[in-house]
Amino acid sequence: MREMHSVLHAFAIKKFASIDDAVALMGLDEAQVRALAAEAVAGGRLNEVDGRYMVTPTAQITLQGIYAKVYAQLRSDAGFREDYEAFERINDDLKQLMTDWQTLTIAGETVANDHSDPDYDERIISRLGSLHDRAERLLDRLARHEPRIGHYSRQLLTALEKAEDGDIRWVSDATISSYHTVWFELHEDLLRVTGLARRE
Repeated sequence: MREMHSVLHAFAIKKFASIDDAVALMGLDEAQVRALAAEAVAGGRLNEVDGRYMVTPTAQITLQGIYAKVYAQLRSDAGFREDYEAFERINDDLKQLMTDWQTLTIAGETVANDHSDPDYDERIISRLGSLHDRAERLLDRLARHEPRIGHYSRQLLTALEKAEDGDIRWVSDATISSYHTVWFELHEDLLRVTGLARRE
């Protein structure tokens, strides 16, 4: 993608993000991203509020057309599609894991997990580590098709390691680059590459 399109893509994935967020995702120079973001705001492709940016509806439509051109060959690649389907299977497992993280069963009733049982949380984090081992190999293959995927893989590992070290916020806290937050963004990125809709 052209640099402007890369910047728009970063803000589309991050939804309402800072310059630093876009720089981290796309690996572009900060000054360059800042200049392109200003140009995009002036051209009506980004909205900016207090240093955070959101892609306008018109630019979202433009991006869909860009994805169709840029990823046309990849979308028809059988190996890539097979790897993507494998990702969706792991995604289903992650959704169940996150449900188990957020809730637990007491006397036959499902209640919110208040994280007062460290042994329960530790078991879930252990499962997350096993899931990550499966995902890491798959993400390495996907990154051969689209190198940007490697960024997510590194962020996921960082979040996992912090959770394993005892800071449970890094499992699913939406205010930081937790495992679940980064995974959601990775999924969104892959959906844009494949042109597919998110499965409910």
